[in-house]
Amino acid sequence: MTQQDPLKALEALNLQLPEPSNPGGNYTSVNIRGNVAWIAIQFPILNGEFRYQGRLGKEINTEQGTLAMQLCALNVLSQVHAKIGFDRMAGLNHLEACYQGTDEWDDAPLVFNGASDLMVEVLGEKGMHSRSLFGVAHLPRNFCVGLTAHFTLKEG
Repeated sequence: MTQQDPLKALEALNLQLPEPSNPGGNYTSVNIRGNVAWIAIQFPILNGEFRYQGRLGKEINTEQGTLAMQLCALNVLSQVHAKIGFDRMAGLNHLEACYQGTDEWDDAPLVFNGASDLMVEVLGEKGMHSRSLFGVAHLPRNFCVGLTAHFTLKEG
């Protein structure tokens, strides 16, 4: 994989970055310490509109969950673009996803691919990452998924 312009990669995928969301509490959406940037949890919100609310395996199917996770990833990238700049990013380190699903539903890794695949498609080799996945009893605003990320920044 080669380095690429993330905005051109998004355009080629016919995707656009949403408006970056604001924190819903006493925290910052991007926290930089040294050369690592942590992105606070991002939900499937499109320019202020809440999307994909419900439980995976009940109100939300796996395909919709994958789109919800892709939207979360777009929101992560929106935070990076607005508050860090893609040019400062050395690479994505880790993604952490949480989801709310029924006891019978078991396609969380497939849904998580919505974020993982997008990061690699948009960031190229800089988008390769490790990941963690957690099922939770409930997410704020009844979102089906949420996503956090951390990136290494270039020195200087």
